[in-house]
Amino acid sequence: MQMRTTVRTPEEMLRFGRGLAGLLRAGDLVLLSGELGAGKTTLTRGLGDSLGVRGPVASPTFVIARVHPSLVGGPALVHVDAYRLGGGLDEMEDLELDVSLESSVVVVEWGEGKVEELSENRLHVTIERAVGEQLDTAATVEAAEDVRTVTVEAVGDRWHSEDLAVLA
Repeated sequence: MQMRTTVRTPEEMLRFGRGLAGLLRAGDLVLLSGELGAGKTTLTRGLGDSLGVRGPVASPTFVIARVHPSLVGGPALVHVDAYRLGGGLDEMEDLELDVSLESSVVVVEWGEGKVEELSENRLHVTIERAVGEQLDTAATVEAAEDVRTVTVEAVGDRWHSEDLAVLA
């Protein structure tokens, strides 16, 4: 199951994250892929806003992982930057996160090929900068720099009953 949408501004990326949060529950794994500056952390900030977690949600690049506890009785948000994790799951276990991954929403930037074994049910979210014919002819160069194509691919039985089209 897959959906694709265009996100034109950072504010729209925040809204997309908030909408995606409406589909998530404890135990969910979300893998974010996209080049540097694509909007992975902005999307995660929207997730955190909607999940009602303690913030601010910021890039975990230098700390590798941040745990944002819920302020509203929902799941915690575990935000991981796997860019520097070469060993995949072994290094994830070494992080000694003080939270149960089964009771949290886990978002892993740069996680593709490294942490899929955490769950057979997951979302792969790919963020790409729109170029060429993907842009409206009226788009200015400045505005075009913010345009992204977001693709969400659902893997596993958990997602069979969810309608990803609500994100478009």
